[in-house]
Amino acid sequence: MTPAARLQAAIEILDLVIESAREQGAPADAIVTRYFKTRRYAGSKDRRAVRELVFRAIRRTAERPQSGRAAIVGLAQDHPELLSLFGEPRGPEPLIDGEPASQPHLVPDWLVPQLSPLVAPEEWRALLERAPVDLRVNVARTARDEMLNEYPHGEPTRLSPWGIRLPPDTRVDESEPVRSGLIEVQDEGSQLIALACDPKPGQRIIDLCAGAGGKSLALAAAAPDATILATDSNRVRLSKLRPRAERAKATIETRLLSPPRELADLDDWRQSADLVLVDAPCSGSGTWRRNPEGRWRLTPERLDRLVAAQERLLDVAAELVNPGGSLVYAVCSLLRREGEGQVESFLGRRSGWVVQGILESAGRSDGGGRLLTPGHDATDGFFIARLVKPC
Repeated sequence: MTPAARLQAAIEILDLVIESAREQGAPADAIVTRYFKTRRYAGSKDRRAVRELVFRAIRRTAERPQSGRAAIVGLAQDHPELLSLFGEPRGPEPLIDGEPASQPHLVPDWLVPQLSPLVAPEEWRALLERAPVDLRVNVARTARDEMLNEYPHGEPTRLSPWGIRLPPDTRVDESEPVRSGLIEVQDEGSQLIALACDPKPGQRIIDLCAGAGGKSLALAAAAPDATILATDSNRVRLSKLRPRAERAKATIETRLLSPPRELADLDDWRQSADLVLVDAPCSGSGTWRRNPEGRWRLTPERLDRLVAAQERLLDVAAELVNPGGSLVYAVCSLLRREGEGQVESFLGRRSGWVVQGILESAGRSDGGGRLLTPGHDATDGFFIARLVKPC
């Protein structure tokens, strides 16, 4: 592909990403992969170059662009070498005076007042920087020092005792430790959620919004003798846990839930769980460095729905915790409504529950919990709180 053809391909992909963001469809990474599956003529260098153009354009623009062309025109305004490619054979149509161009911005204007006060403007750029590859060592079967020998470019994570950090875009999926279940790819912030749970042998634990089970696996590694139930309402996501658990040699039960009947589905666990983890669906504002088009997906209406769902899931979890047991609430969000605001609202509804301190060496105190941010902690952004039920 010529440089001009690569630029045109980036425009076409961005059109698909914009449409997918509007319809809450596939993520940008998946769209790029799908695009090139039907274009075998594109070599590896072409694919890398086009992908880089796509994600540079996405990171540059906080608001959803009018079109893929508008996103690339905006990018070309910052990189004049791209301007000469418009009008070239197989490239984009020539530029027209005054045509739409996306504007550079890091955070959507409507979200700025909703960010936690801890996330100052000087931290915003870190929200969009390329993220490292973090690994979690399966400490039930091996030690971090041993696994560091397997990854010569890795270094121990600063906050998690289980983690190894590798440079961005490092490919590890086919490495032997991953295939054998000794290693899982997991951001250090996610590892800290499992650490905040502080699982103990013999405990009964529910991972209420388990997804594909990354945190369930971390809990099982930390407390192999615990009874762990991983639940979710998405059959496809939950089905991914079983082969991962088999590789890790972890015993984890799974159960598919049918909202809003979660309590009926979990009647045998009502008021009997020592620990319930609620890693709730959220805005994903803490993971923009991995999914920068997430800014294009979020709307005020969708945020309202997410906040309502979080509140409902917290109330479901509260009914499952036994007296004296704990509820750990986490969201990959930097928005006050989804973090500190949810804890404040929960404590107002639930008399006698108290906040328990966690992760004193990580993050910053944010109301009833701790806030991790890319700029302060070099992790994805997470709000985490631990709440204890009265006896």
